[in-house]
Amino acid sequence: MKMWMAAGSVVLLFAWQGPQSQEAPAGFDGKSNGLVDEKTHQDDQVKFDAVEGVADGLGPLYNAQSCRECHQSPTSGGASQVSELRVGHLGPGGHFYNPDIPIARGTEIISGRTLVNDRAICPSAAFPDTEIQERVPESETVRTTRLSVNLLGDGFVEAMSDQSLIDLSQQQCKQTHGKICGLIIYVPVVESPGRASVGRFGWKDAHASLLSFSGDAYLNEMGITSKLFPDEVTKICNTAPEPNDTAGPDGLSDIDRFARFVRSSKAPARDVKLAETPKAKRGSTLFEKIGCTVCHMSTLTTAPAGTKINGGAFTVPAALGGKAFHPYSDFLVHDVGTGDGIVIPVFEHYGRAARQMPRECSPENFQKTRNRMRTPPLWGVRLRPRLMHDGGSTTFIDAILRHGGEASQAEHNFRHLARADQETVIEFLRSL
Repeated sequence: MKMWMAAGSVVLLFAWQGPQSQEAPAGFDGKSNGLVDEKTHQDDQVKFDAVEGVADGLGPLYNAQSCRECHQSPTSGGASQVSELRVGHLGPGGHFYNPDIPIARGTEIISGRTLVNDRAICPSAAFPDTEIQERVPESETVRTTRLSVNLLGDGFVEAMSDQSLIDLSQQQCKQTHGKICGLIIYVPVVESPGRASVGRFGWKDAHASLLSFSGDAYLNEMGITSKLFPDEVTKICNTAPEPNDTAGPDGLSDIDRFARFVRSSKAPARDVKLAETPKAKRGSTLFEKIGCTVCHMSTLTTAPAGTKINGGAFTVPAALGGKAFHPYSDFLVHDVGTGDGIVIPVFEHYGRAARQMPRECSPENFQKTRNRMRTPPLWGVRLRPRLMHDGGSTTFIDAILRHGGEASQAEHNFRHLARADQETVIEFLRSL
């Protein structure tokens, strides 16, 4: 137990580096964090909430008709109960392989993706005899669902420097004598061809840039092509002009507005009243003492304003620079015994950028993501009735006791707390 207390304390101190940092704005009021004025933020939300139709480029394969459909609770940009389906199989040497999924009665094969879309735009009046619905072949024995993630406050996550995450991973490894080592994944920045950055978004850290993330989701979740992802998953039943998402009079396309909306969102706020109770405060102390904060870090700090990130494509603005925020995550991928067996599919997530991967993006490192998941940020977790990546845990105790691997010691320590002490930890989680 003493080793875990030391590790948690050292990592927490490391997270507070930058004594001049200010608190990041937090709340669920849907207002701007100061990056843009309120009218601009609300206009961007209209785009985020907008329902797409076939004429807009929806599909041909898709999961949802708007960003809000999967990111809404308790307000636009939050998490939800909506999940997606991913599959694949193991091949020679135990390597993970993406599936080949036949559509249109086997006349076309969808490959390069692990995502299996739940919806399709045909058969329809225009294409009454065309069926393109994806179904999982029996050969794809690795199968999982993943819940939609929270996006609120992700502008602060994006504004962390790569080096801060690298240093954090190294510090974890050193302080726990190699028992906990968050994996650093370099991923392409799609809007900066040939450039890479440290991943931090999605269940596998597949993206470092919110613009890349937005373009990926627009194509793969809604089937809408853009300047970053101009190629349809399939051309069958497709009638909309390409790319579907084009710039308006202001020079901004939908994905630009999506990224700006998320960058402008406030961080999820705590239940301040509950957080101030003696029970929740004691739970916070025990949460650190048993080792949970080694990965679920309470405080991180963004890079100073003016710092170039995303391969030089974005400059950290004053509203996001030098801000302390409280995600209860390290945004690194770990093996805690709940990995879903899926490797980051590079073509799906990076499109044409996958043809010339930056040298930092190691295929071997991508394979290492198979049984690793990003540490889920716990801010706002009190508002989520389904927990873990697959939504398979419905109580905080269920979720804690599922932990193994790198989290085995913390799970062991929790399991051996007195029942009253376990309840104080749960009360603390209810305040987040």
